[in-house]
Amino acid sequence: MMAVADVLKTIAEDKSLVLFNAIAPDVLKTIAEDKSLVLFNAIALSNSDSDILISTLHLTRKQYYARLSALLKAGLVKREMARYSLTTFGMILYYVQEIIGKALNQYWKLKAIDSISASCNGKLPQDQFRRIIDTLLTNQEIKDILLQQIKEKLPKSEEVKKITI
Repeated sequence: MMAVADVLKTIAEDKSLVLFNAIAPDVLKTIAEDKSLVLFNAIALSNSDSDILISTLHLTRKQYYARLSALLKAGLVKREMARYSLTTFGMILYYVQEIIGKALNQYWKLKAIDSISASCNGKLPQDQFRRIIDTLLTNQEIKDILLQQIKEKLPKSEEVKKITI
């Protein structure tokens, strides 16, 4: 087991984590505001020009350009040929936002899975956990995410048998 100091040193040396820690707060702050998030989603879903977006979203010109400037600065949006579109990073963030929405639609089922897992003290075999996930969840993407995450964390059926013998 790593000591806290070792974990902190590893994090400090990992360039991707340093970059994430520098960029993530600004990006999240940018889309945390409702109107900015609505603008971000509108840009993702449309090819409209700014006048249409301003009137559709019921923003003043100042509100629109202030939020658009923040989205540009955060690297979520770019301007191409007088139109705004998502950057590659913005596309990823939009996709992640969709996944979060799908997870929210399954929220109570995910809570039920947590309760079942807690009642078994984390000793539920992978195959049983898979069956529970397959039975409760309807969204395949959410199932795949969970199954990938638990693959290494839960004991396999054979390991549980060895522990109980």
